[in-house]
Amino acid sequence: MSKLILAVESSCDETACAVSRDGREILADVVYSQAEMHALYGGVVPEIASRKHIEKVSLVAEQACRQAGIVPAQLDAVAATCAPGLIGALLVGANFAKGAALALDVPFVPVHHIRGHVAANYVAFPELKPPMTALVASGGHTVILDISDYTEMEVLATTRDDAAGEAFDKIARMLGLPYPGGASLDRLSKTGDPKRYPLPHAGIHDSLDFSFSGLKTAAVNLIHNAQQKGAEISREDLAAAVSVTVAETVVPRVIRAAKERGRRRVCAAGGVAANSTLRGMLERECEKAGLELYLPPLSLCGDNGSMIACQAYFELMAGHTAGADQNCFATMPASQHVSQFDYAL
Repeated sequence: MSKLILAVESSCDETACAVSRDGREILADVVYSQAEMHALYGGVVPEIASRKHIEKVSLVAEQACRQAGIVPAQLDAVAATCAPGLIGALLVGANFAKGAALALDVPFVPVHHIRGHVAANYVAFPELKPPMTALVASGGHTVILDISDYTEMEVLATTRDDAAGEAFDKIARMLGLPYPGGASLDRLSKTGDPKRYPLPHAGIHDSLDFSFSGLKTAAVNLIHNAQQKGAEISREDLAAAVSVTVAETVVPRVIRAAKERGRRRVCAAGGVAANSTLRGMLERECEKAGLELYLPPLSLCGDNGSMIACQAYFELMAGHTAGADQNCFATMPASQHVSQFDYAL
């Protein structure tokens, strides 16, 4: 039987709602972005983000239902991102969704944000099915996953300190680029020489794990030293060097992970997956390795309701629902089912 699901995504500074039919068919996707507001501060202010979610979530949900041509009574489930993310922001979306599910007498489906990013590929590519290797790179996460089934996955690699997106944003801010920094850095890098400023390629011995704090520190020190000497630094060349260094750090690990697990399909997801240098290197190296690569369109790389609505369908089919007592969590491994997570485990 066909399932209509309303999903809410509010893990950071986007209030997003989508309606899906059986996960992959998106009937509506509405996003209210707070980017312009947070640009005043050079980054997301959690308290402001939470307050804006409170103001907008019901309006965005209503608009999504109208856009889908349905009334709430037709919904078969309501879902929301419950981890990981800014805890105040998560609680706004989750509590709204739990209340809606209770009022409609339908299941509530808690969704993991990272799993949602992976599911953006199912929306973009209806033919895509597990098993596969997935790279999820966003503002606070750089993760490689082995996806054995839609709701079963293993974390093969994560960052030991800063995520790639955090490094992009911090370096962009030091270069005086507008928020969001990652996108601004990417645009600037396209006209730069990546060889002008050698930067460190850090890794963890005998591990696929990442470390980007050294890259961030090296770039920031380079900028500071130039400022202290009254010298000019080429923003384009440094942006290109940072982008290439991140790609050269990430892509070989993704290829290695796929080969070690015997996977023939690779997908990428998350805001950093929109980076043109990373996308280009993934395309070249996957082709060399004989791997099928799936890259979602840029519109599905950032936070959106479609990805949560899609993953919610698979979680619902697997029986991963929860009651009104479901909590939210700032951190949680993507291998964990949200509805079963307990810090005591």
